[in-house]
Amino acid sequence: MNDRYSRQILFSPIGKQGQKSIGEKHVLVVGVGALGSSISEMLTRAGVGKLTLIDRDYVETSNLQRQQLFSESDAKEKLPKVIAAKKRLADINREVKIEAIVGEADVQTLENFAPKIDLMIDGTDNFDIRFILNDIAHKFTVPFLFGSCVGSFGSTYTIIPNHTPCLQCLLKNIPMQGQTCDTVGIIAPTVQMVTAYQVAEALKILSGNMDAIRKTYITFDLWENQHLSVKSNDAIKNKACTTCGEERTYPFLSYEAQTKTALLCGRNTVQIRPSQTFSPSIGQLCSRWELAGYIVKQNPYLVSVHKDDVRMIMFKDGRALIHGTNDPVKAKKIYYSFIG
Repeated sequence: MNDRYSRQILFSPIGKQGQKSIGEKHVLVVGVGALGSSISEMLTRAGVGKLTLIDRDYVETSNLQRQQLFSESDAKEKLPKVIAAKKRLADINREVKIEAIVGEADVQTLENFAPKIDLMIDGTDNFDIRFILNDIAHKFTVPFLFGSCVGSFGSTYTIIPNHTPCLQCLLKNIPMQGQTCDTVGIIAPTVQMVTAYQVAEALKILSGNMDAIRKTYITFDLWENQHLSVKSNDAIKNKACTTCGEERTYPFLSYEAQTKTALLCGRNTVQIRPSQTFSPSIGQLCSRWELAGYIVKQNPYLVSVHKDDVRMIMFKDGRALIHGTNDPVKAKKIYYSFIG
C-alpha cells in the first residue's frame, strides 16, 4: 500500500484492509455530467480498482459551471464527456483503470456489465434510465446509489437489493419533483452535496462496511436551508413490486418499457415515443414551461413548446416530435431537458 492513500487508511473504518478492498472493486458510473464527473473524480482519488463510465453526450460551455472534470478546451473541441473525463482522471491517478464508453446506457449494455461490477452509481438526468438501473440492480444483485439534483434541491438514496425498498417502492411514497436544470437552473454546491452522500455510501460498500449503510432517503434544499431524512423501512417496501417484490418481472428491461425514437423522412425531425410506463401530465408540463419563459401554444390535440431555436410538439399520448435535428441522441437530450 503506497503513501497516496495514507490519510484514507488512517480513517479507522477503512484502514488497510478496507483500502485493499476498494482497490479491488469495479464501479459503473452511468452519466458523466455534474453528478458523474464529481463521483468519478472522488472515486479515482480514493483508489478504486476500476471505473467504467458511460455517457452519450459531449462537453459544452454551459457544463463548465458545475461539471468539474472538464475544461474550456474540452468544450471547444466538443469532446465526448467520457473521453474528456478519462483523460483528466488518468492525470489524477494512473493506478485506476478507466473504461470509457461513448453511447447509450441501454438495457443490453447494462446487462453485459452487471455481472462484472461491484457497484452501480446514478449520474443520469432522467428517470427512464434510473428505472432501468433499478431493475438491473435487482436482477443481478448489484448495489445501486440513486442521486438527483436541480436548482438548490438534491436527493439521494442507497439501494441494496433484497434488503432495502427499491426506487419504484420509494417513489410511490415520496414523489419526485418534475423540474429540470433547463427550467430552474442549478448551483454547483447542490451537486457537491449529493455526490458527497453518494461517494460516502460508495466507500462504505466498497470497503466492506455494510453495517454503516444509510437507511434513509435524504432530500435537501441548500438555498432554503431545509433538510429532510425519511426512513426507508418495510412499510415502504411493496411485496407486490415488480422489481423487488416476491414475483419479480423487471418491467423496465422489456422492449415495451423503453423510450423509442424514429426519424421522420425529409422533415429534419425525430419522433420520440415514451415507454408504456411513463404518462406525462401535459398540463403540469405546460405550467412549468410557461414559468420558465418558453413559448407555449396549445390546441385540443397537442402542445407546441419553443425554447431558443428548439421546438417540440407533444401529443396527448405523450408522443413527441423534436424539430431541427435528425440525430436521435440529440433529440433524446432535448426531450429530457423539457420533460425532466
